[in-house]
Amino acid sequence: MELRHLRYFVAVAEELNFGRAAKRLCIAGPSLSQQIKVLERDLRVRLFDRDRRSVTLTATGAALLPSARILLDQADQLRRSAIGLSLAEPVRVGYAHWLPADLADRTAAVAKVHIDTWVLPSHAQVARVAEGGVDLAICGVRSPDLDRHGLNAHLIGAHQLHAVSVGSDASPVQASETIVLLDADSGSWFSWNRYGEQFARETGARTVRISDGGLAAPMFFEHVRRLGRPVLCSPKAQSAAVPADLVQRPITGPTPFWTWSLVWRRNENRETVRAVIDALTADAEIPDLDEAWLPFTDPYRTRITLATA
Repeated sequence: MELRHLRYFVAVAEELNFGRAAKRLCIAGPSLSQQIKVLERDLRVRLFDRDRRSVTLTATGAALLPSARILLDQADQLRRSAIGLSLAEPVRVGYAHWLPADLADRTAAVAKVHIDTWVLPSHAQVARVAEGGVDLAICGVRSPDLDRHGLNAHLIGAHQLHAVSVGSDASPVQASETIVLLDADSGSWFSWNRYGEQFARETGARTVRISDGGLAAPMFFEHVRRLGRPVLCSPKAQSAAVPADLVQRPITGPTPFWTWSLVWRRNENRETVRAVIDALTADAEIPDLDEAWLPFTDPYRTRITLATA
């Protein structure tokens, strides 16, 4: 016996007409009749007397009807309680470096959102979503990681990356004339290293390997001074104020962008989490990426390539 069988029983008992009950339940009449027979067989009683003209409750059916209604009310109450507990539990969001400025405003009406203070690299946040450590993450992501971990991603932000060089010349610099720093600490800089390697391979930029965490300020600026050439900024370095003896320069031929995705599990079905996903992905402000350079593992590169072909 299943709860749906009890719902069928109560509907027929209240309507005393299989056609009206079937319409109320949004199922076919013959299917409803068959399911009532299944319930009668499971209970080993006859619930209805029926002929071509009328349907009436048997004495046994009338005796069981109040208990059926109580069981259905209890099941509905259990469902409402579960939904209430789900709504009370905050949605946990991890991030790598960047958050939308209006995140709180977008999500306030749909769920409690807890922003995890444990800021980790993009690849680590992807793994945390897959393992259930957080419900959502805002980070950079690679297409192979989405498939491997069973995740979905939606573009919600993108930042144009610049170069920093010594002096005051703020004119654009060719991508091939830049230097890309790659850090030996692959645990912390895995995502950036893969990005920088692909950028250098496709544009002719030069790579320089470091081992001091100098992809973020202030060490990044020391490397710019030491190398004396324009150096591609990582997202972490780019958010820092540039010292007076250095200058930020746009990169052309091509222009690199770093994309930020909202990432979640493909089997995610909780109402509050889905509501936050909808709130953060609806009308997200994305710059024009038609002329952007993105690595071939970026989930949005194919879409951009196809759109501009």
